[in-house]
Amino acid sequence: MTEQIAAGDITVPIPNAGKVLFPDDGITKGDLARYYADAAGRMLPWLRDRPVTMMRYPDGLKGQRIVQKNVPAYFPDWIRRVDVPKEGGVLEQAVCGQPADLVYLASQACIEVHAFTSRIGKLDAPDQLVIDFDPPDDKHFKLVRSAALWARELIDDELGLTSYVRTTGGRGLHVHVALDRRAGFDAVRDFTHRVAALLASRHPGVITTEQRKDKRGERVYADIMRNAYAQLVVALYAVRARSGAPVATPLTWPEVEDPGLQPHQFTVSTVRARLERPDDPWDGFTRARHGLGRASKRLAELSGQSTE
Repeated sequence: MTEQIAAGDITVPIPNAGKVLFPDDGITKGDLARYYADAAGRMLPWLRDRPVTMMRYPDGLKGQRIVQKNVPAYFPDWIRRVDVPKEGGVLEQAVCGQPADLVYLASQACIEVHAFTSRIGKLDAPDQLVIDFDPPDDKHFKLVRSAALWARELIDDELGLTSYVRTTGGRGLHVHVALDRRAGFDAVRDFTHRVAALLASRHPGVITTEQRKDKRGERVYADIMRNAYAQLVVALYAVRARSGAPVATPLTWPEVEDPGLQPHQFTVSTVRARLERPDDPWDGFTRARHGLGRASKRLAELSGQSTE
């Protein structure tokens, strides 16, 4: 069965729309495509001008995952392509700028959409930094909430930046800061590492920057590894390939303060109420761009480092 889904000015055919992609939930390819059509208005402002990587599951969650960066030759001409330099060559990747793009990706059983933290025109300079607070297991989300709130205190109150937070659709939370694209990835990663290290030194029983899992114990890992060229973050409002179809959802800080917050509470079924709101927790993100000069000096002072 092929279903036709109108997305803006383009009607996208969804072949085999009744194929179940989430066997525990009965969610079909057609359901996924309709969700992305509904969520496009909120997703596209953040995705615009970012190369994307597709996580495809042609046979559903229990089948093989295909990580697809290059745009296949059969993709329609109306999907924008961009050449992305890589070591030893170039990748031609898709860029999502209209609702039909997301719906078409869903037609290809692309459940997850991941994107660069930099934009076309200056791919070597990120327009955001991100710290991924990752718990050791599903039982420690309370510690993740605490870690994110401490990060907000440091980033906003002490460093003078503006932080934004979201669920990942996984077990943790991401904290982001919008940047003015003046600093390259090396400088941004170094700054983010120093933020994470200071948090870990202040809260050693809760937060760690230890990359080896066997050395983290029951602490939350402050992961800064996404702050590098061509590293990816899951798109806002993207579905995750997990049972229940959780969605990576922007939050307000008061929501993080709520002890009832759960990492998987926003799903394809439940997030639509948020999509219908007139406002969004990340509405001001692209206008809250910061340089890191003053914040870096203040961070050095807080960490007891020389600023000379």
